[in-house]
Amino acid sequence: MKIAQIAPLVESVPPRLYGGTERVVSWLTEELVAQGHDVTLFASGDSRTAAELHPIVPRSLRLEGIRNSLPYNIIMLDQVASRMNEFDVLHFHIDFFHYPLFRSMAHKTLTTLHGRQDLPELPDIYRAFPHMPLVSISNHQRLPVPPVNWMATVYHGLPEKQFRLGAGEGGYLAFLGRICPDKGPVEAIEIARQAGMPLKMAAKVDPADQEYYDDVVAPLIARSPHVKFIGEIHDGQKQEFLGKARALLFPIGWPEPFGLVMIEVMACGTPVVAFRCGSVPEIMEDGLTGYVVSDVPAAVKAVGLLDRLYRPSIRARFEERFSSRAMARDYLKIYARLADCQSPAAAA
Repeated sequence: MKIAQIAPLVESVPPRLYGGTERVVSWLTEELVAQGHDVTLFASGDSRTAAELHPIVPRSLRLEGIRNSLPYNIIMLDQVASRMNEFDVLHFHIDFFHYPLFRSMAHKTLTTLHGRQDLPELPDIYRAFPHMPLVSISNHQRLPVPPVNWMATVYHGLPEKQFRLGAGEGGYLAFLGRICPDKGPVEAIEIARQAGMPLKMAAKVDPADQEYYDDVVAPLIARSPHVKFIGEIHDGQKQEFLGKARALLFPIGWPEPFGLVMIEVMACGTPVVAFRCGSVPEIMEDGLTGYVVSDVPAAVKAVGLLDRLYRPSIRARFEERFSSRAMARDYLKIYARLADCQSPAAAA
């Protein structure tokens, strides 16, 4: 098939450091190319891909210090439209910016929703364009969305070779992600303290969260001898960090649409102790790949049960459910359905 992948321009594909959507677009694109499909990636010029790269800007907007991506998204959509007849499917990963321009050819488009959908302004846009084909990244993500044209739920997947089975020999608990109240860094520190285990935190501090980090998290770390703050890490550092951890703490307090870190750590065979929020009960298999709990005391108890989990089984479940191969397989089924809708027989 001839497929266009339309990515955000804020980060490169894949991103150098933090960037969930761009990372998923990269994993999907590379797997589709590996399976023999003709893929064009619309993205920033510093992206790295085996597909044909159609650069919209020379470098990711973040590296250029540009915060407003809207003008560049409009430029990108114009260039996608100029080439749309070359493709069987146009797969968008930029929310709903393309809706007005591509509404008359909805049958040729697919939109993956990567973010939270419980914001008050979103139902109106979906009611205005209910026919646009959509993919959710978890069933929980769909709950606030009014009736729309859902094609499927497709869970994210990453390359099986990106991570390998680890032994957990480091003896520490891990926290990986972004420092903000929703991600639960304070709760992670408390869980580790009560469990009597060291905690290593590899986390990004966004400018919007700097005050929270300075006023709340940093002072707490300073008086917590069991905590080591590492800062943001890149993909090449994750294998050692996650593979040596006894478990990942994921004490989120928001409706997480997916949570990539859960499958990254599962790929290392490392269990996850996660709060029951958002997509967590869909991604985690309680008692097999980790423990799904409701609060700090339950998480502390779960840490004491980690020896009951078998790391090779966790890795096996990752390969079955969350590999890029599995993700591409599910998307190709949807692409085929869209292509069938464009056939002369379907038109008749």
